[in-house]
Parts: sequence; C-alpha cells; structure tokens
Amino acid sequence: MSALTVNGVTLSFTDHPGPAGPPPLLLVHGWGGNGAEWREQVRSWAGRRRVVVPDLRGHGKSSVPRDGYRPRDLAADLACLLRELGTGPVVAVGHSMGGQVTTALAVEHPRLVAALVVLDPAYGADEAEAARLPAEQEALRRKGARWAVRFVNRGFGPGSPTDARHRHTELMAAMSPDVLLRCREGMYLAPDAFGFQPAAMEYLARRRCPVLAVYSTSGAADWERSTRPPAGSRTVVWTGCGHYLHEERPSELAALVDEWSGRLP
Repeated sequence: MSALTVNGVTLSFTDHPGPAGPPPLLLVHGWGGNGAEWREQVRSWAGRRRVVVPDLRGHGKSSVPRDGYRPRDLAADLACLLRELGTGPVVAVGHSMGGQVTTALAVEHPRLVAALVVLDPAYGADEAEAARLPAEQEALRRKGARWAVRFVNRGFGPGSPTDARHRHTELMAAMSPDVLLRCREGMYLAPDAFGFQPAAMEYLARRRCPVLAVYSTSGAADWERSTRPPAGSRTVVWTGCGHYLHEERPSELAALVDEWSGRLP
C-alpha cells in the first residue's frame, strides 16, 4: 500500500494502473470497513481500468484523528488524494457510508467525479430508522465494538461469503468506538447531515453527474428513483442479497459498472 498526507491526515491507499481511455475508478468502503473488501473488483478490472482504493480516515491503515468524520470531511480527504494522484474525473463507487462519502464528493467537488455508483448507500433513512438511532448510539457508547460487530453481522445475507463475514467481524472488533460513533453522528445527527430522507432529498438534488444506484430492497430503490437523479442515471435491485452487495456479487458488479459507465457520454 501507499500513503499520502492530506488535510493533516495520512491516508493509505492502493493505486492500480490502467489505460488512459476510460475514467479511473475510486472504490470507497463503508462504516467500519477498509479498502481490502474491493479485492475481487480490483482483480476484475486489472489492466483494464485504473483503480484507486483508499482506507478512509479512522479506518484500515489510515491515521485516526479525533475529528473530521462527517461525509463532507471524508470526501474532502478523497478530493485532495485524487488531486495529488492526478486522476482527473473518476467514476466514484461507494458502499453504505461510502455512498454518502462519494455523493458528497460529487456534490462538493463536481469536477472530480464523472459518474457516481452507490451501493445500498447510507442516505434515505426513514422515520423508523430515525426513531431507532438514539438508542443505537447509546448502545454503541456503552458496548463499543461488541455492539458494532452484532450490527454489521445483521447486514449479511444467507449467500454471503463466509470469509467476508469473518473479515468484517474482525475489522469491527478492532475499530475505535469513538470513530464509529463520530461517523454515525456525521451521517445522521450533524447539522449538515443528509442521512434521513428529507435532508437527503434536498442534498441529492445537487448531484449533476449520472448515478448508478444498486439496492438490496425494492423500497429503498423506489425512494432513490423519487429523488429524480440526473440524466443517464439508473437504479437496480438485487433481490436476495444482504447489505454487502459488492462482496456477494463482485464479478456481477464489475460487469454492471463497465456496461453502464461505457454508455455514458
């Protein structure tokens, strides 16, 4: 892995070379994850696309500052990283919290994002989720990584790879509970958060690039469609999957991104 210091934070990342033609891919993990979860996609794109895979601040091998865990903060880190690497506009792919981060990257730094791919993104939470959040945050404060491990395990479907479940369990167990709390606060409770549906509807209206959204449930996909994404956008439902879509169907995701992004102007 390589590392660069941006915004006072050392970000670890891998940068896999590819031809100059298609836009590079930026693959962004979710809450409590790291860049290694994209390894199957990296293999699929080897030699065909440039692929940049970071560990977000507070995650993986990146440094762990006390502050800066709002999606906009994490996106600002990635914007600096992309500029340092000279990637030009990328296809930004984000899972869960990474879907919020890449969305913030596209909205706040539009010249860096040619297209956006979100996988079960952590925006669009409904009233029931809003009602549960305070109790969940309190449980996370009291129980720390033990609660986070149980939370993440509920996200795996019956067909999920066993090694992915084990790896995420180990990652969550090693995470700083304070980082986990601050990330969730940034996504849902901060004054500028856009995790819940009303704020998300307003924030997503600022997207200007095409969006490919992949969901595991039809209800969430219907809500995404209601946001009226930009021209060229597409929403797909993978029924029977859990939350970790990219690890359940890695080759299918790579093919879908290639097919969809290849049709964009």
